[in-house]
Amino acid sequence: MVVTFLGTGTSSGVPMIGCTCAVCRSLDHRDHRLRVSVHVEVGSRSFVIDSGPDFRQQMLRARVTRLDALLFTHEHKDHTAGLDDIRAFNFRQQTDMPVFAEPRVLRQLQQEFAYIFAENKYPGVPRVTLHPIERDDAPFDVLGVSVLPLRAMHHRLPVLGFRIGGFCYLTDANHIGPETRAQLRDADVIVLNALRREEHISHFTLAQAIAVLEEAAPKRAFLTHISHQLGRHQEVEAELPDWIRLAYDGLKVTV
Repeated sequence: MVVTFLGTGTSSGVPMIGCTCAVCRSLDHRDHRLRVSVHVEVGSRSFVIDSGPDFRQQMLRARVTRLDALLFTHEHKDHTAGLDDIRAFNFRQQTDMPVFAEPRVLRQLQQEFAYIFAENKYPGVPRVTLHPIERDDAPFDVLGVSVLPLRAMHHRLPVLGFRIGGFCYLTDANHIGPETRAQLRDADVIVLNALRREEHISHFTLAQAIAVLEEAAPKRAFLTHISHQLGRHQEVEAELPDWIRLAYDGLKVTV
């Protein structure tokens, strides 16, 4: 399995519009973060988790030429706004795009992208097939690949992470219950959000994320959904144990 970090930034991205802090002015490419998303290649299958507003740019930058399915963690716009750009894959592959998400998230997509689901569709709109994730306690099948949902809370909003083999991906969370903590154990790689150092209403802080990872004890871990408030990549990473790294846009990890 090869995982490519398409975006590792928070909802505003880094640099943030109008900001002149040291992180936003940094010339280190690792401090330039598009909205959070990953591309997962499992055997011959190609999946993306979350298509935010930077989806088109991410697909071009990562040179993704085939996409077999799209998975959503939750319905916030920084994770869904790029859905329209799956049209390119419809055209190239001559098939509908399978979309996997919880029923609540699918209903939100149908509302926000009503033209995609209209009875009389405008020519050229994206073509999707919706696959509801009905249970958060059992694996589901994505074109022959077993995916285990990982339940977490994003303040009061239930969200999903995903475990594929030894790879676990959880973003936009600030609470993980005992069941999900157990599902994280024995992982080869865990990706977890770490927004900033200060307390936040809906995201893990750096210290909180490290504590979760120390309990789960994966072989390797990467932090994502990072804001400009966390600090410069080089300086923050120097504080971390060797087995925990800050993810950055374009990073490829073999699991």
